[in-house]
Amino acid sequence: MKFARVWAGRLWRVAAPWLFGLGLWQAIALMVSAVRGIPFPSPWQVAQVLWDMALGMIFLEHSLYHHLGMSLQRWAEGFGLGLGAGLVYALAAGGSEGVRRVTMPTVEVIQVIPGLAWIPVAILLFGLNHTATVAIIVLTTFPAVAIAGVMGVRSVDQRYLRAGRMCGAGPLTLFATVSLPCALPHLLSGLRIGMGAAWRVLVAAEMVVGSGDGLGYAIIQSRWTMDYVSAFACIAVIAILGLGMERLVLMPLERRTLARWGMVAAAGTASGAEAA
Repeated sequence: MKFARVWAGRLWRVAAPWLFGLGLWQAIALMVSAVRGIPFPSPWQVAQVLWDMALGMIFLEHSLYHHLGMSLQRWAEGFGLGLGAGLVYALAAGGSEGVRRVTMPTVEVIQVIPGLAWIPVAILLFGLNHTATVAIIVLTTFPAVAIAGVMGVRSVDQRYLRAGRMCGAGPLTLFATVSLPCALPHLLSGLRIGMGAAWRVLVAAEMVVGSGDGLGYAIIQSRWTMDYVSAFACIAVIAILGLGMERLVLMPLERRTLARWGMVAAAGTASGAEAA
């Protein structure tokens, strides 16, 4: 009996947020239909369309898997390039006062510009194509990772570096055993921020750039054809995938990495400082 109660409590903790969200969605659908007199997609209608799409229904000349695959490809390319550039910049600017003083204002300017504002720049540089979408994602990801990385590198206690040099450690050894563990809390925070920003701007860029496929393109095309149920189905896929990456990939990675380097307390301090 006690075992059953424990499992019932765990099941309720998992199900309660989903039940609340779906109930709120259903209530909004009923209210909009009653007040405005227009059909608003309900959770059940969207689930039915999602099921058909999962079975291979052709949607805007492609399957859902094609649209999803193209969006993931663009996101992976843009996020990977932005992450790599941000880490390289963090090492250069974090270790050199001169580089940081000259370049950081430009990075901060890029940081405050919304991702969608880069759309005309990307179109002028690359045209209406796959590359323009990737470029927008890079410009959105880079500053988040770069600024967090610089903060992390600068947070390294110089006494540890001097002690390592006195013990004969070279630059690579110092980076792997001192700089990287100390910078991890900031780097992981920048990684999560950059990943979320890249995912959001990807969908918006696909709506505007109009590359012919992808989840963002599917949503905006569904709007023009008044197929709002399919648009909601694509939104649901975006939400589920984004939540899955956050809860199943990034959060476990963050916990395991910080536990591996013994930086749990530092991570809590860094998160508190960022929240303040």
